[in-house]
Amino acid sequence: MLIGFWYILLLLIGLMLFITGITRNSVSKEIKMVILLIAFGILFIFAALILLLPGSSEILTTLLGI
Repeated sequence: MLIGFWYILLLLIGLMLFITGITRNSVSKEIKMVILLIAFGILFIFAALILLLPGSSEILTTLLGI
């Protein structure tokens, strides 16, 4: 039960980073920061969704070759 909490927290952090990156309108000097926020947001969302899938332990075992 507690593990699902961490997956949801990872998903929420990813959404927060993604939305923060999207809503920034400055193009001049903070463009690298915006790109990093969007990239990390997408990465966290993808990881959380993969971990929340039923059978995610089998998927990770196959991907990692354990």
